[in-house]
Amino acid sequence: MIALGGIIGTGLFLGSGYTIHEAGPGGAMLSFLVGGLVMYLTMLCLGELAVLNPDAGSYQTYATRNISPAAGYVVGWMSWLNWSVTIGLELTTVSILMKRWFPDVPSWIWCVVFGVILFLINALSSKSFAEVEFWFASIKVVTIIAFIVLGAAAMFGIIPMHGHKAPMLSNFTDHGGLFPKGIMAILVTMIGVNFSFQGSELVGVAAGESDDPATAVPKAVNSTVWRILIFFILSIFVLAGLFPWEKAGLVDSPFVVVFDRIGIPYAADILNFVIITAVLSVANSGLYATSRMLFSMSKKGMVSPLFGKLSKRGVPLNGLIFSMIFGCLSLLSGIFAPGTVYVWLISIAGFGCVFVWASIALSNYLGRKKYIQEGGKVEDLKYKTPLYPFVPLLAFALNMLTMISLVFIPDQRMAIYCGVPFAIACYVFYHLVAKKKNIDLADTKEEVSKVAN
Repeated sequence: MIALGGIIGTGLFLGSGYTIHEAGPGGAMLSFLVGGLVMYLTMLCLGELAVLNPDAGSYQTYATRNISPAAGYVVGWMSWLNWSVTIGLELTTVSILMKRWFPDVPSWIWCVVFGVILFLINALSSKSFAEVEFWFASIKVVTIIAFIVLGAAAMFGIIPMHGHKAPMLSNFTDHGGLFPKGIMAILVTMIGVNFSFQGSELVGVAAGESDDPATAVPKAVNSTVWRILIFFILSIFVLAGLFPWEKAGLVDSPFVVVFDRIGIPYAADILNFVIITAVLSVANSGLYATSRMLFSMSKKGMVSPLFGKLSKRGVPLNGLIFSMIFGCLSLLSGIFAPGTVYVWLISIAGFGCVFVWASIALSNYLGRKKYIQEGGKVEDLKYKTPLYPFVPLLAFALNMLTMISLVFIPDQRMAIYCGVPFAIACYVFYHLVAKKKNIDLADTKEEVSKVAN
């Protein structure tokens, strides 16, 4: 449910119309299938790593141990920045959505209110975070299932739509067919689709605080992926069937329009509530991920020891506070500099998502080799990445291809301009400053082993 909560958000509820508009009905479905494949391959790689060495730092720890400490440092800050910026952006989105019901209340008040609520949830304990995330995810899942069932019924004329005839499959055959803009149009949407799947990697972070990661992680990896794919693909199928692709990107939320046409009372208000929970769910996950990332990096001597201290409830409170403050700063940049800093932060955050996924695949590929070199036996692994080394190498290649494709998309090229220099800056800073404070990785490995036991 943590993975579902982190993934199902505005990318599906608000961004799905854009994907259909840019790639056509068949292109949108193919984009989500390819994006789902990349996510699944990456999750398989993460599964082996998380079961072998459960750690709250997850992919940062694995990159440090299996690639290099410098790579781990870059991955850690990329992930932290990605989710910290997301916190601010999601709080901004919530404040905009709340204006539907409270148009006269200033946006900053809602940012403060929901920011404090999320902070308190995370500050109480990891259990309180997980409990809230479970209910957030449940609301979204129920809504999507209802949409798929009712939308499909309206699409095939089982239930009427006010003022509209049942389109059946006409929107897949007319208006230029499945790929009206060609196959290459899929590239334009791929980075956005990958962002829609962002959050699945939180399974690895949560494994560090799981009672039995050897059982929980494989179950989460396998069950989460097919559920997500079913939810996303069926939702896109219904949306593409109900809207001509030319008009799909012209509505704020196609989900609201569909519920409204079917005649569900207060459809817009219901969906507004659901989207708010979706946005808060993503921000909640981001706050959890950033605090654990700082905690893990602190234990390796990569950042201040202050971030390695735990509260009486076992929560890295200093990391939580620092991440919330930075999230609020990114929120302010979105208000005062929407054309500059705001765009740069979004670009770095998006680049960071795919960058982290690529590091997970490479960590798995190199980690298995290192495990065998150190005397480990593959048959002793409680969870194995299937078809090794094909799966990690393919996952790495596809993630790298997604990043490289940004060079050829003018509207999204900013991600390269910001992401690559940021990664280089982190790498250089590590060698000039952070490396001198870095503790022996053997100590880290021993500590991780104690936590796992």
